[in-house]
This record gives sequence, C-alpha cells and structure tokens, in this order.
Amino acid sequence: MTDTPARLLKLLSLLQTPREWPGSELAERLDVSGRTIRRDIDRLRDLGYPVEASRGAVGGYRLVAGAAMPPLLLDDDEAVAIAVGLRAGAGHAIEGVEEASVRALAKLEQVLPSRLRHRVTTLQAATVPLLMHGDAASVDPRTLTVIAAAITGTERLRFGYRAGDGTQTKRQVEPYRLVSTARRWYLVAYDLGRTDWRTFRLDRVSEPFATGARFAARELPTGDAAKFLTSSMSRAQPRVELDVSFAAPAEFVVARLPGSLGVPEPTGPDSCRLRTEAADSLEWLALRLALVDCEFTVRRPTALVDHIHELGGRLTRAART
Repeated sequence: MTDTPARLLKLLSLLQTPREWPGSELAERLDVSGRTIRRDIDRLRDLGYPVEASRGAVGGYRLVAGAAMPPLLLDDDEAVAIAVGLRAGAGHAIEGVEEASVRALAKLEQVLPSRLRHRVTTLQAATVPLLMHGDAASVDPRTLTVIAAAITGTERLRFGYRAGDGTQTKRQVEPYRLVSTARRWYLVAYDLGRTDWRTFRLDRVSEPFATGARFAARELPTGDAAKFLTSSMSRAQPRVELDVSFAAPAEFVVARLPGSLGVPEPTGPDSCRLRTEAADSLEWLALRLALVDCEFTVRRPTALVDHIHELGGRLTRAART
C-alpha cells in the first residue's frame, strides 16, 4: 500500500482493535516493510494517537486511552452497527441510557455519509423490537462499566449484594462475563467466599470496585456464560408437574407452545394432553396456556388451577366495567 494517508487510516483502524499487534503482522497486513510501519507509528503519535510499543519476541503495538483521545476511526459496518445500537438503546434496562443514546446518535448521524444513514434507516424500519418490560429493573451505567473493566483486566471485584429476600451481603469475586437478557443484566463470576461459581443480578449490585488484585482466569463448568446463567436460573426456580388437556389437535397446540414445555400426546383427533415438568412461574404458565387459543383443562398443579381461577375472575370483572 503506497498511498500514505490511506495506509495510516488502515493502520489506525487495525490498532483500534483491543489487542497488541506484532510489527511483522502489521507489515504483512499493509504489504509494507517493518521500517515503514515504525515510521507510520511515529506519524500517528505526532497526530496525537497514543500508540504504545513493547519490546521482545512477543512485543508489538497497541493503542491506549489518552487524556485527549483523537476521534475514533470506524469503517462502514462499524458505524452502522453503532448507530443501530444507539437507536435501540432506549429499550434497554440501563438507567439513564435513553437520553445519552439520543445525544450520541445525534452526533454520529450528523457525520454519517448519506449512504450509511440510508442503511441505518432501512435496517431500523425493517426491525420490530419486542419490549418485555414486566418487572425489569434499571442498572446504573457505572456498575456496568466498572464490572466490564474488571473482567477485561482480570481484576478481583468487591461489591454489596442484595438477595431476593432482601438479605445484604458483601461479595468478593473473580468476574467472568456479563450476560444481557431481554429484561436484566447478570454477572457470571467465581465467588471467593462461596468457593463456587455464581450469577448476580446487576440491579441488586451496589458500590462495585476493582481491588487491583489480578487473578488467573478459571474454566467455567459449562464453557459458556449464557448457558451457565440459563442452567442457574432453572435450578433456582422450583419445578412443578404440569398436566393439561387441550381441546385441539396436538399439532395445533405444539405450534403455539414454547418448545421448553415439551410435546403433548394426542388423545383423539381433536384433543391432546401435555404432561411435563416446568420451571416457570405460575403467571407465565397461565399466560402461555391462554395464548394457545383453545379450550384447556389444568389437572395439575393445584396452585396453577387456583391462579387461573383468580386471573379469570379479574379479567371477567375488567370486561364488565
């Protein structure tokens, strides 16, 4: 690459990836000599970009945060991804993010080329968000950033934690990953006090701070933070024996029930029966059964029968007003 301005932009784009780049790899990517890479690094430093170099066989270059960081360089796909993410930010459970997202989006779209603004608008228009607020609780953005930094830096983390029953405890953990669901944020971490892996709801975390003590990353039992969270939530929720008869063909019911509830057995040409175990709340089960859109009879559990009676009464009274 002989065009120096274009080469510098490409080099800067590579360095903005959060990793250390060996000089030989940068030279290969840009099809230039190592000497040219060193000169280009000096040019970037002159322009105010804080490029740090490390020596040795595994040494290389990386871009570090500076006191006055020059503007980021984004390629087309990155710019579109950020703009779409900011537009979606108002629907997420992060305290105060709606206003911040609007401000950041206004700044970004002001400098986006027209072709990219069109891509963002087209993608947004073709997407319908499913907002599942329910009992979602907001999270302080500082909590997210402190924990994310501790994960990246493999630093032990201390914080206060409020359990579901209101019990307050102090925790020291080795943070592994943040997991975002439709309604909440969770931290998957190794709890040093419990000597075991745990999940923590971030809206129950208070005053998190990184201790500065580094740790060697442990291997998560499931190998995947999202799977671990799902498994942990399933264990925490008591399982119930579900027995429901439907006045509709099995294939009709299957198409309208979540796969996690299993498959009903046909009991006739226009009827079927579902017998399974469920680790879901009574409220959720009642709603899912009602959405099947056919007559049904709950045989077990009794608590679900009682809940549906109460819900039916409320709905009937609401319809009369």
